[in-house]
Amino acid sequence: MKKTFFIAFVLFSFHLFPFTVKAQEGTLVDGVAAVIGKNIVKFSDIESAYAQSRLRSSDAGQTRCDILENLILTQLLVHKGEIDSVEVSDEEVDQYVQYYLKGILRQYGSKESVRENTGLDYEELKEQYTRMVRSNLLSRRVEYNLTESVKVTPAEVTEFFNSLPTDSLPIMPERYEISEIVLQPVVSEAERDRVRTELAALRERVIKGEKFSMLATLYSQDPGSSSKGGELGFFSRGDMVGEFEAAAFALKPGEVSPIIETQFGFHIIQLIERRGNSINARHILIIPKVSSEDLLRARMRLDSLAVEIRSGNISFEDAAKKYSTADNARQGGIVTNTTDGTGRFDAEALKESYFAANIPGLDVGEISNATSFRTSDQKEAYHIVRLNKKHPSHRANLTDDYDNIYNAALASAKQKYMRQWAQTQVNRTFVKLSPEYQNCTFRNLIIK
Repeated sequence: MKKTFFIAFVLFSFHLFPFTVKAQEGTLVDGVAAVIGKNIVKFSDIESAYAQSRLRSSDAGQTRCDILENLILTQLLVHKGEIDSVEVSDEEVDQYVQYYLKGILRQYGSKESVRENTGLDYEELKEQYTRMVRSNLLSRRVEYNLTESVKVTPAEVTEFFNSLPTDSLPIMPERYEISEIVLQPVVSEAERDRVRTELAALRERVIKGEKFSMLATLYSQDPGSSSKGGELGFFSRGDMVGEFEAAAFALKPGEVSPIIETQFGFHIIQLIERRGNSINARHILIIPKVSSEDLLRARMRLDSLAVEIRSGNISFEDAAKKYSTADNARQGGIVTNTTDGTGRFDAEALKESYFAANIPGLDVGEISNATSFRTSDQKEAYHIVRLNKKHPSHRANLTDDYDNIYNAALASAKQKYMRQWAQTQVNRTFVKLSPEYQNCTFRNLIIK
């Protein structure tokens, strides 16, 4: 399993479903809208993105000139990436291309229907996506390399904040700082044996000729892959947790692994294909269940612990360090928001794991009753939560929202750097626009 448990694919800025460009009389037309070094932007690239912009927005959205400017920037980055020999592997490109193509097939049902609706046959579509994915991966990699060293000082953060009109400052939602004590019951050995027996029977069925993908669809408990017949897509060493990776890379195509255990549960794996240093595999995951009796004991223990804390017999921090099974036990149970690195959460961010604790309804210092939730690796557990601080809704300011303003100032500094870099590249690179776009007034670039 991947270290984040579910497979996450990057959503690129380009459109997901391409549209063809047709003249009013129905004849397919295309051509070169811009030349940037050795690379080009096609009319169809602009029209596809324009159509998607109109679908996303009820108003006019981006103009064609706006879109062309963005595509020129992408090709400038691609041009630099090619000069600097920045690498994007075929396996990496293919992983994203296959993901998008599968999505299109699911939407339209067949390759014939894809052609009817997009005007492109499957191979043409694959070629278009391959080109777009490679360009976007390469451009984003180059942009990251260019802006990695851009920093902002506290004085620059203050200057950025003071430059914003007061009425344009966002209203920050009410946010909360919390601590928790988690009890995750241990799965019994009898349950572990039950899961091993179930997987052994499934493995035997595969060995005797049943399709692994069919059994994965029916029995695997990995929501990220079961609907795809257990297929995980191509991955390299370091992408998966160690036990899973070692077993998968040891297989030959078509071979099925013995039963292995990871932090997510028990698996059997079948290798589909090997490409260089990457492999594609499918798996069946069965997650052992904690008994209802063990869950009840955890809930009762936490409720008793909450009473002891409320009575002053033990501090919340000491109780967390002594009893909590969570990774944050050493920090006294303080919960960190992994999206921004702060300890603050808005109500929306608390919905998934902390909804039952009703944190917005707690008073500062109050401790919730024990409530059930699922851990990051999808295990059943109980926790009690204390509301440490409540930050009322307010207009953004430097004192309460420095981290957010710092991130905005850094993003602005990187955008400024990229605008300057792009203009310098335009001045150094052969860039020519088609007559249809020579009257464009771009927002950031001057093209003579």
